[in-house]
Amino acid sequence: MGKVRTEQVKRIARQLLDKYPNRVTADFENNKKIVESLTNISSTKLRNRVAGYAARLAGTVYSSDSLGTEEE
Repeated sequence: MGKVRTEQVKRIARQLLDKYPNRVTADFENNKKIVESLTNISSTKLRNRVAGYAARLAGTVYSSDSLGTEEE
């Protein structure tokens, strides 16, 4: 079984991906800096969880986009 993420982490990560799709990438280290600069999250643990979930979402978005272009 995987780790359970809170709705707050999911909501913040989805909002960042919707507002800044070109800035959020599948790179966790890059996302940590982006989350820190774009949000007012003071907790390091919460920032890292949001950055990690955003990286996972960005990775699935990119992989599904690349799969769609190969089939056409």
